[in-house]
Amino acid sequence: MSAFAQPRGEAVTTRDQLVTYLESGCRPSQDWRIGTEHEKFCYTLNDLKPLPYDGPRGVRAVLDSLTRLGWTPVLEAGNVIALTDDTGAAISLEPGGQLELSGAPLESIHQTCAEVSRHLRQCKQIGAELDIAFLGLGFTPNWRREDIPWMPKGRYAIMRDYMPKRGSLGIDMMLRTCTVQVNLDFGSEADMVKKFRTSLALQPLATALWASSPFVEGKPSGYLSYRSHIWTDTDPDRTGILPFVFEGGMSFERYVDYVLDVPMYFVYRDGRYIDASGQSFRDFMAGRLPALPGEYPTLGDWADHLTTVFPEVRMKRYLEMRGADGGPWRRLCALPAFWVGLLYDGPTLDAAWDLVKDWTIADHARLRDEVPRLGLRAEVPHGTLRDLARDVLDLARQGLNRRGQKDDQGRDEAIFLETLRFAAETGKTPADELLEAYHGRWQGQVDPILRECAY
Repeated sequence: MSAFAQPRGEAVTTRDQLVTYLESGCRPSQDWRIGTEHEKFCYTLNDLKPLPYDGPRGVRAVLDSLTRLGWTPVLEAGNVIALTDDTGAAISLEPGGQLELSGAPLESIHQTCAEVSRHLRQCKQIGAELDIAFLGLGFTPNWRREDIPWMPKGRYAIMRDYMPKRGSLGIDMMLRTCTVQVNLDFGSEADMVKKFRTSLALQPLATALWASSPFVEGKPSGYLSYRSHIWTDTDPDRTGILPFVFEGGMSFERYVDYVLDVPMYFVYRDGRYIDASGQSFRDFMAGRLPALPGEYPTLGDWADHLTTVFPEVRMKRYLEMRGADGGPWRRLCALPAFWVGLLYDGPTLDAAWDLVKDWTIADHARLRDEVPRLGLRAEVPHGTLRDLARDVLDLARQGLNRRGQKDDQGRDEAIFLETLRFAAETGKTPADELLEAYHGRWQGQVDPILRECAY
């Protein structure tokens, strides 16, 4: 959601250009990389309130402080809205002041975990200076919408106005959620299709294993992943299980057709966002966009439009795994381990697809609806999601073992899966553990989360 606008490249007038753009992401397996992203809430420690943008302890102060540690600011209308470094990583600003690390494309999970660790150490250093903290959780446990200041980014103003027209929870998605995701490559169209189908089918399992958002405004919500529930009432045009992915004929062309049917949000020109909400990219390609009559899109505009669809798996020139709640340090490294183990090893990918290939669209839809509430207790064909979790984690471990990427102590990437074993064996998600603390030692309060669970 927070990618930089990029109105550049050749003019686009044909569908084939859009297909070619996605196809250009195909690369040989030796060039496959791992890009891990995670968001976190920022708040003051004395009163546990979210940060404003301005002020001595605001988000801008955090970003300015990080520039001392090697980051370069990115400005919009004079405001720092992101940071970049020379590795290809970026820190960007979400609508409610959440900070997102978009990691560089790296070869191993050891490298991506070192990157995450370095970033969080920097955040803790700045946090100690400003008396603020950072929290990885799927949904803020106590803040209301009106408690959270909006960040000064042009695209967010357009989305804020448009979201309530399409669903009742889109504003909550923008202001009160955090996720962790991993971006992975594909080798060919056939490889893309198999990875897309397998990962889309298994996203509910990731939602359950990472579920960490059981509270809304200080009380249990009845959901283990309220963040995941929010996506069911955000915007039906750009969310959902994408049944066409499981149908014959799934291809780059089919995905392009889907995205072309999604209404636009904006066009970025001359340093500003132009409201094109509800308008058609097809009309844009014909020079008939009401917001910019007579103009044609560039490939950069297409890249921007691709960022405005929000399925559980999203394709750009790579695949984004988007089903997980934000979480603690160790789970930020576990997510890339989970998906790399399943998708980057051929035999493991085949075995993982075999586990889900007979599921019906009704099975996918039911699981997507039930997992935010039931977590690992949700039923799948021939068992529960907890049963499936054991089998899938075994496959992921085998895939990572075969990759053979070892650290300086001789350990392969499977070490990052260990934090998931407890949930698979007991059926307890992180949300279940938070609820136990709420009903036990926290005595019906959620504020302790902001102290005990901070990075």
